[in-house]
Amino acid sequence: MKCNLWGEKLDAYADESLPAEEREALDDHLRTCPSCTSEALARIQLKRATRAAGARFTPSPEFRLRMESALEKKQKPAWKIAWVPGLTTAAVALLLIAGSLSLFMRHQAREQAFTELLDQHVATLASANPVDVVSTDRHTVKPWFAGKLPFTFNLPELQDSPFKLLGGKLIYLNHSPGAQLLFKSGNHQLSAFIVQDQSGDRAYQTAAWSTRERGFSIESWTGAGLRYVIIGDTSPADVHALSDLLRAAARQ
Repeated sequence: MKCNLWGEKLDAYADESLPAEEREALDDHLRTCPSCTSEALARIQLKRATRAAGARFTPSPEFRLRMESALEKKQKPAWKIAWVPGLTTAAVALLLIAGSLSLFMRHQAREQAFTELLDQHVATLASANPVDVVSTDRHTVKPWFAGKLPFTFNLPELQDSPFKLLGGKLIYLNHSPGAQLLFKSGNHQLSAFIVQDQSGDRAYQTAAWSTRERGFSIESWTGAGLRYVIIGDTSPADVHALSDLLRAAARQ
């Protein structure tokens, strides 16, 4: 009966139009109900695909002015080539289109990467066996990945922090292996994904960024050739605190 009640609210949840109290209650339910979690993910992905199909980016007036100014400095005198104004307009239009397309592709790639990792985090929370190596000891979890990844990473000491390590598992993102570490803070669980930083990957052309969507906070950054992505159904401050611990460990 409870699932029938929540099932009626999944569309509003995907549209982010649920009142705050109902959204928080549904978030709690999704962490314990694989069936509703699967339904929610399917509806959210459908709406993302629909938005992406109709997405358009409009360059700002400031961007257009910069392009026009740069071209004016290089164009030849009008008395020598009468068709320069038309050429300039066409060139500006092409640059605007190219800039918009680049922005669109970068946005789409980042959205796709975010969606894949968020789906992975939600699936982990709904799984009866969320991690492959179960341990609160970083000296047990880190060695488990040896030989399974083409890179190594450090884990922080959590003794005097609000976080507890639960374990880790092997994941694949863009056909490349990576690590997912599961942490707990109070009643919340957070995933820290560690993958190789792909400098040519549009999804990661921004070195560091953070956002919050559908009740999840996310923060991402790079260090020593690795990309870290931390996701949790908690406050941005908690995600940032775990990120700072991982940053400090990465510098060791």
